[in-house]
Amino acid sequence: MQSPFANLPPVVKNLLIINILCFLPSLYYSHGFADGANDPVGALFGVYYFNSPLFKPWQPITYMFMHGGWMHIIFNMFALYSFGGIVEYVMGSKRFLAFYFICGIGALVLQMFVQAFEVHAITGHISIASPELDSSYLIYGSQAQKLFDIYHGTMVGASGAIFGVLIAFGMLYPNAELMIMFIPVPVKAKYIIPVYVLIELSLGIGQLGGDNVAHFAHLGGAILGFILVKAWRLQGPRDFI
Repeated sequence: MQSPFANLPPVVKNLLIINILCFLPSLYYSHGFADGANDPVGALFGVYYFNSPLFKPWQPITYMFMHGGWMHIIFNMFALYSFGGIVEYVMGSKRFLAFYFICGIGALVLQMFVQAFEVHAITGHISIASPELDSSYLIYGSQAQKLFDIYHGTMVGASGAIFGVLIAFGMLYPNAELMIMFIPVPVKAKYIIPVYVLIELSLGIGQLGGDNVAHFAHLGGAILGFILVKAWRLQGPRDFI
């Protein structure tokens, strides 16, 4: 029986293996954590707001290899497995690796920009003094909990980088037909992927209660993916254009 990794190019193969291995300690410490609070691995390697007392310099890289539960990692790794290989074949392994990390970091930059905007709306500044003290939040009254959550909520996952990969696939193979759940007919990539991005934008702006998904991080990865494909002047096979 052939291994499911047999036909994958090296970067996608290794990213899948590393993400799965990094997820295993979280299973030991927590049963489907959402914010890393019960998972010391996620709390250490997930990323926090830049002014948070919990922020560490390695987190902008390591957060991409942490995941917030089974559905989170299954969706991301399925997308990487399905689309990453074909994008890597077009880009080449070295460029794809750079693309993946640039999209992941771009996702974080946009998410932190949005968080900075929210902090500024509450405090008049993009950071607060002595964020390790509870009193630094309590002075903002009804907004104290929201401010505390920004500073102590961790972001985890490869979703930003994955969104970059999805955008690249849609640009390189716009006429590739995809089967989407609940849609009974194939839909071309050039139609479904922009719709997906618009959904993320609407969810990010809407900020529905109980929604812990970093939608703007997804958009950041998508934007960087679009820019890089254009800047590098990449094109897919003519049969798919």
